[in-house]
Amino acid sequence: MKIWAHRGLSQRYPENTITAFEQAVRVSLLTGIELDIQLTKDREIVVIHDEKVDRTTDSFGPVREHTLSELKKCHIHTGNEKPEYIPTLKEVLDLLEEPMKKGLLLNIELKNSVTDYPGMEEMATDLVCGRGIEKNIVWSSFSARSLQKVRTLLPDAEIGILDRRVSDCLYKLKGGCGANALHPSFKGMDLSPNELEGYTVRAYFGGHLYPEKPTGGVLDLKGLEEKGITDVFLNEPERYL
Repeated sequence: MKIWAHRGLSQRYPENTITAFEQAVRVSLLTGIELDIQLTKDREIVVIHDEKVDRTTDSFGPVREHTLSELKKCHIHTGNEKPEYIPTLKEVLDLLEEPMKKGLLLNIELKNSVTDYPGMEEMATDLVCGRGIEKNIVWSSFSARSLQKVRTLLPDAEIGILDRRVSDCLYKLKGGCGANALHPSFKGMDLSPNELEGYTVRAYFGGHLYPEKPTGGVLDLKGLEEKGITDVFLNEPERYL
């Protein structure tokens, strides 16, 4: 089973922050890190999950309606720890580039299934290719159309199609979206292992995020593997490595 840090170490540290990614890099045997990208009003790529800043910062409103300068003034909730701010993709790549050149993978989720961000695929792929780390990137999205564009831009890219059910992921893949991997919810494994044979299946999980307390339970990784799951995106991967 390959284990990824979901939005960094998002159980112990604020999700999609430099600290969460810094701490994830320190986890030995970690396959990769997952993050989410969107565009600001002035077309800068930022790393944030929600389409609005309300949940994770002290501000409010859609990401797309804020300039980068405005977003940098949004404080991320950290309790008594050092202040955190919404990072740009460039800032995160500055941190991860060297670990990636040593083998760490990065899953970039294009958050464009709710808000359309024209040109985000071109901007993100250009940024990655300019650093020579494109072979260490997995691209994912709920938008089949967006992934089809990524496949056109990067014919050899590793691409995962997101959906809740693995059957819907497979349907999109076979429909020509350009993906070569399936990214379902772990609760959406509605196909048999035989039907999934030969596919990379990276399952995502919900659960508690910082600053909530962990649930305390431990996942049965062997049981998940028997369902055909090859990789897992976890909020606290350090518990399993």
